[in-house]
Amino acid sequence: MYDTNKAVFVGIIRPDDDERKVMEYLDELAFLADTAGAVGDRKFVQRVDRPDKATYIRSGKLQEIAAYCEENCIEYVIFDDELTGMQQRNIEKIIKTSSVIDRTSLILEIFSQRAKTSYAKMQVELAHYNYILPRLAGMWTHLERQRGGMGTRGGMGETQIEIDRRIVREKIAKLKEQLKKVDRQMATQRGNRGQLVRLSLVGYTNVGKSTLMNLLSKSDVFAENKLFATLDTTVRKVVIENCPFLLSDTVGFIRKLPTQLIEAFKSTLDEVREADVLVHVVDISAPDFEEQMAVVNKTLEDIGASGKPVYIVFNKTDLFTCEEYDPFSILPPDKNNTTLPELKQRWIEEKKAPCIFISAKKKEGLPKLREDIYKMVAEIHAGRYPFNNFLW
Repeated sequence: MYDTNKAVFVGIIRPDDDERKVMEYLDELAFLADTAGAVGDRKFVQRVDRPDKATYIRSGKLQEIAAYCEENCIEYVIFDDELTGMQQRNIEKIIKTSSVIDRTSLILEIFSQRAKTSYAKMQVELAHYNYILPRLAGMWTHLERQRGGMGTRGGMGETQIEIDRRIVREKIAKLKEQLKKVDRQMATQRGNRGQLVRLSLVGYTNVGKSTLMNLLSKSDVFAENKLFATLDTTVRKVVIENCPFLLSDTVGFIRKLPTQLIEAFKSTLDEVREADVLVHVVDISAPDFEEQMAVVNKTLEDIGASGKPVYIVFNKTDLFTCEEYDPFSILPPDKNNTTLPELKQRWIEEKKAPCIFISAKKKEGLPKLREDIYKMVAEIHAGRYPFNNFLW
């Protein structure tokens, strides 16, 4: 889709919104675009009471964006919220020189690029068709140019949009059936693994789950500083001292993760739902790491995996920074002025969940991490097999 093409990003600031937070969201949108292969150029924001039903933002701002795009050869205009089909069509009438896409479409494109196995590709394709189905009105999709003759249900009276909708629904039904078959095979595989204790790495995208997976399991799961580097679930048998267990790594979560993808990837996330312990990996260097944690917890709730024991791994301590507090400021210190030792102390005192602070990249804190995991797995195993001492 992208070939180092320039993109601008568009967001809105509602009356109750924090402007700095909105800009952080647009930074994340730019990172998404970079992952897809686009080059960020500029951010546009507008203060509104609510999104415009017809054009999302007001026409004056759209005219400004259109002029900028034409003048600077901008290929893509990317909106931070999901646009309705009507909004997208109206915006395209004003911004004629650039492709208009929304956050959901961008994430779907990244998933399409990242899907490597046939199973992941089918899941992404299903999410894509569920996304475009309500947006076919006004789109000349030409999924199949000709559907005439005896096989056309509506005969000469069937319009192109009706044909396209039927084609999409048929593709959705076929994909769902294919995925059901694979799901049954995967369920059988999980059943064949016996009763080994299962740990599952969960977290926001790009927090270092795959890097941690590689360190703990000594495997070579693909990992890079991009969003959604991992889509397929990877399961490895790990042994710490004499204690074996299964460790899984799966797709990362993100703010405003499209519902189409959550639905399509629910079966992939069975490893998370069936885990004995969730290892929640957090990028402690992210300014909004607590909000990212809330997004993960909400997604776990959505897929039916909440309520499990959680062990929090605060990763990327090597990248953590804090702003020096100005003693002459009239404002009290906030989280941006909190040092890493202060943060550690607060989390230990609050005792929300067992936690550890590490740097997977620098391999700092790994001995304590392994020790903690060993104790958790050994305790679960002792309860499950009271007369077995791991000797097999």
